[in-house]
Amino acid sequence: MATVVLLRHARSTANGSGVLAGRSTGVELEQTGLEQAQALVRRLAGVPLAEIVSSPLTRCRQTVAPLAEALGLEPLTEPDLSEVDYGAWTGRELKTLVHEPLWTVVQQHPSAAVFPDGEGLATVQARAVSAVRAHDTRIAAARGAETVWLLCSHGDVIKSILADALGQHLDSFQRIVVDPASVSVVRYTETRPFVLRINDTGGELASIVPRPAESGERAGDATVGGSTGEQVEPTPTRNA
Repeated sequence: MATVVLLRHARSTANGSGVLAGRSTGVELEQTGLEQAQALVRRLAGVPLAEIVSSPLTRCRQTVAPLAEALGLEPLTEPDLSEVDYGAWTGRELKTLVHEPLWTVVQQHPSAAVFPDGEGLATVQARAVSAVRAHDTRIAAARGAETVWLLCSHGDVIKSILADALGQHLDSFQRIVVDPASVSVVRYTETRPFVLRINDTGGELASIVPRPAESGERAGDATVGGSTGEQVEPTPTRNA
């Protein structure tokens, strides 16, 4: 199994608008988001990404475009990583939705939440986890267990993948924060996933690259006593 970088799309025209955009058309990256997408090229410069898999929505494709161009990769589109289908809630103002009875269910018991004329959050998790694990298995089989690849999707979708990787019930996923352009990292093994980063919005990422296993190590085993950490060379600084 391989290591996946879970990237939430950069800031879009819908973020902060007070409207639940969902799968609405016409949602693109705003200026800050375009800058965040460019910054990802520098942030991930030390990570040898083998593949990029993306939600089909425009804001995700725009987010990975600079990175894909820099690496010479053609992103693969995966429909099962698309945004939640909020159904009749799509395009409505959040200040109105908070008064809907379903809002409390979404907050307190999301595994039971099904959006009118849309899909349930449990269904979202099932499709997303199935997709990420299938791609991870495919990529590891083709390129090796030390391969790193990137997945670009949406906030609730990534939170549901992280909840699964952490062994948490979906009802706990609202405790996870995933900001625009943030990076979370999961390393899958035959026996369990290891969560390396959550909602990382800055700093080096080279240490997520798997190192060759030492003699006697098994990929699915946790380090007894805790990890000793990866040694990363500090970034040189210049005197002002």
